[in-house]
Amino acid sequence: MPLLHWLTRDRDIHAASETPYRLLEEVRELSCGERDTANMLIQGDNLDTLKALLPYYAGKVKCVFIDPPYNTRSAFEHYDDNLEHTKWLAMIYPRLELLRELLSEDGSIWVTIDDNEAHYLKVIMDEIFGRKNFVANVVWQKRTSPDMRATLGAGHDHILVFAKNLLTFKNILKPLKKNEKQEAAYKNPDNDLRGPWASSDYTAQGFRPNQMYRIVTPSGAEYDPPTGRCWKNIETVFLKLKNDGRIWFGKDGKGIPRKKTYLLESEGQVAWSWWPNNEVGHNQEAKKEINELFGAANAFDTPKPERLLERIIYLATDLNDLVLDSFLGSGTTAAVAHKMGRRYIGIEMGDHAMTHCAPRLQKVIEGEQGGISEAVGWKGGGGFRFYRLGVPVFDESGHVAPEIRFAPLAAHIWFLETGIPYSGSADSPLLGSHEGIGYYLLYNGILGDNRPEGGNVLTTKVLACLPPHDGPKVIFGEGCLLSDERLKSREIMFRQIPYDIKAR
Repeated sequence: MPLLHWLTRDRDIHAASETPYRLLEEVRELSCGERDTANMLIQGDNLDTLKALLPYYAGKVKCVFIDPPYNTRSAFEHYDDNLEHTKWLAMIYPRLELLRELLSEDGSIWVTIDDNEAHYLKVIMDEIFGRKNFVANVVWQKRTSPDMRATLGAGHDHILVFAKNLLTFKNILKPLKKNEKQEAAYKNPDNDLRGPWASSDYTAQGFRPNQMYRIVTPSGAEYDPPTGRCWKNIETVFLKLKNDGRIWFGKDGKGIPRKKTYLLESEGQVAWSWWPNNEVGHNQEAKKEINELFGAANAFDTPKPERLLERIIYLATDLNDLVLDSFLGSGTTAAVAHKMGRRYIGIEMGDHAMTHCAPRLQKVIEGEQGGISEAVGWKGGGGFRFYRLGVPVFDESGHVAPEIRFAPLAAHIWFLETGIPYSGSADSPLLGSHEGIGYYLLYNGILGDNRPEGGNVLTTKVLACLPPHDGPKVIFGEGCLLSDERLKSREIMFRQIPYDIKAR
């Protein structure tokens, strides 16, 4: 497969693995609403933050939406979008790698971009996600009229859509909901007990001998398939549909046959790659939403309309699924996910994590009625927790930083060893069992007064205090005073902190 090359590629493709694993620390005074919420608003560099999330959320995110800088060679008030092309590629590549790791097997990623980088981005995403997992290049009509300042005004943005696994993603992708205009097309002129219905052409293109029969209507009119076409089904299927009252011949019973589709049974239209602004909003609508929230003097420069995010989240997720946006901007993704009953993680580096995102989500919790609120019946409630990036787990010399607590180190070790996120309570040296192996961590005095070093060294006494596990064991600690023979007899593989812990 052809690969995209740029000046710093060899360094940039290793950036994700070399990014330090850091802590996430809650800022209680900036959190809002229900305390037991899983919703997270995180202020910090998104590369470091995505790495910090891996031990807890790898393989658990159902939908990623990101609106990265477009590299339009113009400066924006809230972030610098004027990145030289190589720097833009260096920025996006490692972040996409980590986002892929966070996606569930039936998850998808949706990336908005314009023509400045869209085609380069497609090649990079082919490499990271696999060309076979490309879903579509959605074209979103973002403007309502041409830009008279441009040579050939751009009226659209791209939304590149990739699946973690296309075959799995197809099983969860939903059709679009019918709007009022579409539902109004369903009538019931024959008082069918199954309710309103709409009729569709009963012919198909081409010539199939077993679908070239003559149809006689209830009033005696006779029809052969039109030239160049055949009937949609073989005759036995047609007769079954006719006997079941699912064929419409017009009010007088003499019309050419049409198949009835009932509103009750119809799932809606399959989404396609053209999204007009009358369906999902446009830039002016998005700007109006932001102005109403923050005032024109404090608005965000490049927001997306809530209706655009509503469609993406509706198509790709169900209630309580996890949505992630690592370029949160003004907070639209989190606000829409909150109103739609999804869990979310929003990441934003700048101060507007506090000046825009947190206040916007607080208004959502209070029941604000802008954007999609009326359409989805939003009345308020829920909560989010605000976090900032803390210190790296490992210092410059590779040792575990002294301020690191047991729980984050336990999560990191578990993910390092098993490749799956940690969901334990982190209140025991036995972290859990995976594929028959028990994983233990002796650190930060987890065993209390069992000495030496607060139980961080594996001794005979410490071993006797450990929760039991029937089978092989991997024990991390600062030291070991047991002989190799003793370890072997107890099916123990000892790994020393920090030397046997690596940042993933």
